[in-house]
Amino acid sequence: MSGETALNGMKQRQSMTRRNFLNAGTMGLGAAALSSLLHRDAVASSAEKQSAPASFGSIAPRAKNVIFLHMTGGPSQVDLFDPKPSLETFQGQPLPESLTKGVRFAFVNQDAKVLPSPYSFSKYGKVGMDMSSLLPHLSEVADEMCLVRSMQTDEINHGAAELFMHTGSGRMGRPAFGSWVTYGLGSENENLPGFVVLMEGGGTASGKNLWGSGFLPSVYQGTRLRSGSEPVLYLTNPDGMRGEDRRDVVDAVSRLNQSQYDISGDPEVQTRISQYEMAFRMQSSVPGLISIEDEPQHVLDMYGVKPGEKSFSNTCLLARRLVEKGVRFVQVFLDGWDHHGGIFSGLPKRCSEMDQPTAALIKDLKQRGMLDDTLVVWGGEFGRTPVVQAFTPAGESQSPGRDHHKDAFTIWMAGGGVKAGYVHGETDDFGFRPVRDAVHVHDFQATVLHLLGLDHTRLSYRYQGRDFRLTDVHGKVIHELLV
Repeated sequence: MSGETALNGMKQRQSMTRRNFLNAGTMGLGAAALSSLLHRDAVASSAEKQSAPASFGSIAPRAKNVIFLHMTGGPSQVDLFDPKPSLETFQGQPLPESLTKGVRFAFVNQDAKVLPSPYSFSKYGKVGMDMSSLLPHLSEVADEMCLVRSMQTDEINHGAAELFMHTGSGRMGRPAFGSWVTYGLGSENENLPGFVVLMEGGGTASGKNLWGSGFLPSVYQGTRLRSGSEPVLYLTNPDGMRGEDRRDVVDAVSRLNQSQYDISGDPEVQTRISQYEMAFRMQSSVPGLISIEDEPQHVLDMYGVKPGEKSFSNTCLLARRLVEKGVRFVQVFLDGWDHHGGIFSGLPKRCSEMDQPTAALIKDLKQRGMLDDTLVVWGGEFGRTPVVQAFTPAGESQSPGRDHHKDAFTIWMAGGGVKAGYVHGETDDFGFRPVRDAVHVHDFQATVLHLLGLDHTRLSYRYQGRDFRLTDVHGKVIHELLV
């Protein structure tokens, strides 16, 4: 490069810096608020209706949308969906050494004692699906559910297991499930993001990494909607700013960003332009969307919504409204399932909060003719052990609980092309390992992508010289789960 060329380039970059600075000085508080919208914690999603950026297979899609209900902490399969009467026989005894030899637990020792479930089970639906007495409402929709009892993951602790379930890797930096889906399929509503996150409770161990875009363009990361008067941070206009004033600001910023793109060619600049446009449109689309008060009373009653009260009932109803408006992937987090203690107290409480609205979501989607092309997924990052864990922190007694268990747990799906009233897989007499039809997390991810019409082996993105995908180099579609 000649000295003259380098000098011209330097002047050009300095000129752009001055323009950005001067423009920032004229935009005032409204623009500062809108700029904050671009942070990873706020809105970062596709602004335009996008088609798939490449061909990722010619699979006929069975589902258009996904609602993923993630029970953060790991629900206990032996207390909810996988009854094991044999545990009664072995109560107070260690598991057979043939099962536990070489097995790594998170907290308990290999000589931990068997704890039978304190809850009764009954059979529901045409298939006779086993469900706990803690789930009276879900038992009513057993004929819609596809129950997978033989799930397995690679990770034993919460943060890594959450990442593995949602990004395909136990390490940070990979794109989230919803990011891969919107990268492959785009969005159906130009006024709303294609990937939306709803959170009920205290949060997750891995935080924003579970809806981040990783190395994909940031246009594909999730948008978190919050409860309260400001569902998306900095979306509302400050006092004194009219809609037409905001339109002028957006147009001015877009022109400046386009000038920057003409110089740098950085695709993230184009993402920023589209995000400003999306934010402007969301100012009118989001407030009406989250106002569930306009729902008929019988729908509110079905979900268990109580006026003015934040709850999982509101969250499930909002999830239905989002897919109804064309949001491609709705990720819902409900915490409180990490029962190292509290099997006799905490688990019933959490089930009572989850059970009715989850069943209502299935019923509501079906009544509206939406269940056929909306896939609902329910599950945690792993399961719980059939042996007891009894903490005594600070010398105080605590209700018995169960440790993390990665080798056998249960999830279920409904709608979107999966078999209804079907039970897949079987675990041993202790609920410790699958003995038939094991399903790895990568198999589950491959199957969900297949239902959406995406080939998991072709849905890839080249980064640092390697082609990455959600399922890494593993995974197979479990065709037995499909209609």
